[in-house]
Amino acid sequence: MSESFFQPTLRTKRLAIGSTVFLAFTGMNAPAAVGFAQEKYHQYVISQPEYKRQYGSWTTLNIPEEFQVNAIHATLLNDGKVLIIAGSGNEKDNFKAGTFKTLLWDPVANTYKLIKTPADMFCSGHVSLADGRVLVAGGTLRYEVLKGDVTKAGGTMQVRNEDPNRSRKVAKGTVFVSPSGDEYITNDDLTVPAATKVTKMVKNKLGVKAPKTVVVTAQQAVFVEAKAKGKDKVIKKMTQFRVKGLTGNSGETLYGMAKAINFNKQDYQGIKAAYEFDPNTEMYVKVESMQYARWYPTLVQLADNKIMTVSGLDDTGYILNGQNETYDPKTKTWSPAATHYFPTYPALFLTADQKLFYSGSNGGYGPPTKGRVPGIWDYKKNTFTVVPGLRDANTRETSPSVLLPPAQDQKVMVLGGGKPGESKVSTAHTDIVDLSAEDPKFTAGPDLPTGGTRYLSAVIMPDDTVFTTGGSADYRGKHGSDILKAQTYHPGTNTFTSAADPTVGRDYHSEALLLPDGRVVTFGSNPLFGDKNDTLPPTFEKRIEIYTPAYLYQGGKRPEVTGGTAEAARGASAQFTTPDASKIATVRLMRPSSVTHVTDVQQRSIALNFTKTATGIKTVIPKNPALVPSGWYMLFVTDKQGVPSVARWVHVK
Repeated sequence: MSESFFQPTLRTKRLAIGSTVFLAFTGMNAPAAVGFAQEKYHQYVISQPEYKRQYGSWTTLNIPEEFQVNAIHATLLNDGKVLIIAGSGNEKDNFKAGTFKTLLWDPVANTYKLIKTPADMFCSGHVSLADGRVLVAGGTLRYEVLKGDVTKAGGTMQVRNEDPNRSRKVAKGTVFVSPSGDEYITNDDLTVPAATKVTKMVKNKLGVKAPKTVVVTAQQAVFVEAKAKGKDKVIKKMTQFRVKGLTGNSGETLYGMAKAINFNKQDYQGIKAAYEFDPNTEMYVKVESMQYARWYPTLVQLADNKIMTVSGLDDTGYILNGQNETYDPKTKTWSPAATHYFPTYPALFLTADQKLFYSGSNGGYGPPTKGRVPGIWDYKKNTFTVVPGLRDANTRETSPSVLLPPAQDQKVMVLGGGKPGESKVSTAHTDIVDLSAEDPKFTAGPDLPTGGTRYLSAVIMPDDTVFTTGGSADYRGKHGSDILKAQTYHPGTNTFTSAADPTVGRDYHSEALLLPDGRVVTFGSNPLFGDKNDTLPPTFEKRIEIYTPAYLYQGGKRPEVTGGTAEAARGASAQFTTPDASKIATVRLMRPSSVTHVTDVQQRSIALNFTKTATGIKTVIPKNPALVPSGWYMLFVTDKQGVPSVARWVHVK
């Protein structure tokens, strides 16, 4: 045995020496620490039944190499499988090669299937529809290029159409020519609407007003790049460009205008494409594209089953200035929605009075002083009412927000976060708002036990707690700042308690969600560097780690739901068979997660009152569609010790 085997690592010391867990178990019939590595002793401690009953445990899955993907997005489907979307996975080589991936994982059978992925859904938005399909909208048109790496001048061009009789299609690769003969190439397809005719009353030479028809030019923006390298391709003032190959009236009425084509940083650009993933066929189906391209958008279901879609970087790399739209699953079409500015990946929650609450949590892109203040958005009247009291409102990038259980309480919690951009500043503050109050305002919650934390994952549990895990203290885990800790928040006592420590670090591009068997699974992590000195290249974390909560180690038989209502109507009763009716303490409808960038606005837990019957229990589904949006839910029953059943899937209409 080598001498190095006996040397405790820094991590081992943190986990074993000086920890309360170590002290609590030194009196057990454990091997003496002398002669054993501290890590070996720690592994012994966390494997003990007493430990698991108090803290739970973690297991790690090593996915077969052919099924490994960079988990950027994760959605629990109504068949219990998990849809894991990578797209190009934040790897430029994959993007250039058109290699886009989606993995379908079955946690029960532990099987994997790669799904044909038709577009780069990296950093898209997604949400489960009422029938169980998943809408995926947006993604990546172009990766960012930092200022020092830009080799060809590029920028935004407004393509103008002066023809009132027809719209004009401009294909990707169209060449625009400057007055000096330099050529610039478009990077996307676009359609410029027809110009419009407007009649105005205009004074003639005699001072008499008379009607005059004026043509108003239509325009669409597109990113262009110089065909050739060279500093002489920079455009610094408003310049008109002709379309190469167009002559006559066509060439006169369709042209480009640009004033800033340069070597500045070129941001990520979004796509307009949208798809539905069908769990039955396990295939993507293309639907109508959005009006606006989006990268980092949020999608949230409304009470009428339409999908509100907000924010994102457009196809020229600029954040949308409030151009929101809704998707109708019945017609599979998009329509303009109320205009309101949000930073990217804003946390938006459908409230019981059919409004949307913006918690202040967001994904980061956008000015640091704009759109950071939380509030209630009445999207029907297009009014926004500020909700005061959120501490560190400018330090809530990369923070999760949760509609605390049960959803009837209408309380939202914001946990941690960091300052905009690559700041090393993060916060440990949590803040809670009661949206049912006459004048809602945030109040301070308990600080995170881990200190300042970005990228924290927060998962609602069947026992009305919130499990939190992972994250990092610094931007994207810089300086080895991943936090290998987990804890449980208890809304009833407004406190945190410790949970077993995860073994896999999770920061940027990581996800966590509740499985139907009551466990929590974590995916992904995309640190900026591969070491504490920030010198080595990073490795995307491909392992899956699963947390088994303490409630599954309490001994005895778990309560069961053996049958009952599969299709439930709001306002109507539902019955479920169970041999454990006398032991059941709570019944919950839980909406499965659809999460990315620690933004999960879909998960919610609805408390159901119930009565006991001869064969089980009877309950009534709340009739408010803003409290219980249509869709598939996991029905959990828990016993008096807080031990949940395996979920039964219920479709609420």
